Amino acid sequence: MPAPADGFSVTHQLEPHDWSNEETAAYEAAIEAVNGAVGAYSALIAAEEKKPEPNQTTIDEARVAQARLAREREALRSTDRQQIAEARARYAELARDVLAGIA
Repeated sequence: MPAPADGFSVTHQLEPHDWSNEETAAYEAAIEAVNGAVGAYSALIAAEEKKPEPNQTTIDEARVAQARLAREREALRSTDRQQIAEARARYAELARDVLAGIA
């Protein structure tokens, strides 16, 4: 990939941030929680598609939810401890709820 016209890389513009091991682990756990919720919706879609008469609305709503989760995952900020803690709990619960609805 060629360097930008000004000769600096994109990472040059980032503010320095030292992550503690705790912050790193919490952030990664939050990302995994979101990924788990996305996966739960994938399981819901697959289960619905296997039905003799799949409900297209259910499938479409699950895909919309996956897209929303992708945007929310991108909005997570490793430096926002409150956001990360809330995300870990909320998305883990969401994944459980979605999967419980399949059974």
